[in-house]
Amino acid sequence: MSSTSTMTSPLTGSPEPTGTATATATSAQPTGSEPTGITGQKPLLSMTDAAVAKVKQFAKTMPDSENKPLRIFVHGGGCSGFQYGFQFDEKHEGDNVLEFDGIEVVVDPQSATYLHDSTVDYVEDFRGAGFSVTNPQSTGGCGCGKSFSA
Repeated sequence: MSSTSTMTSPLTGSPEPTGTATATATSAQPTGSEPTGITGQKPLLSMTDAAVAKVKQFAKTMPDSENKPLRIFVHGGGCSGFQYGFQFDEKHEGDNVLEFDGIEVVVDPQSATYLHDSTVDYVEDFRGAGFSVTNPQSTGGCGCGKSFSA
């Protein structure tokens, strides 16, 4: 069972209105090492055009993002045990490095095991706006959609 968790972007702390989001997936081959514990030619994760566009917008408007890749990570927390995180950060040794239409994304080896084959999107609906992760590793989630179990 895959689960979708939609989160208000921790990059801004609040939903932001934008134009219409598209859901066409883009993919790129990792430019760094093979994800730890993951085999095969498939990219670690994919990002939709809407997610890439939103990251580019954040990168242009947030002073702390200058020359930093977007880190996507999984950490403990929430009702179901795990939460997704998004922040501009420095690269660390062992990170998986991916490139999507001019943006660089890094994922630590621990998070890579939870994010493998996931799709990151940016959605806007009646609940607000934020990054949404469709994750085939997820076995469930909480009612608020802010956390998942694996």
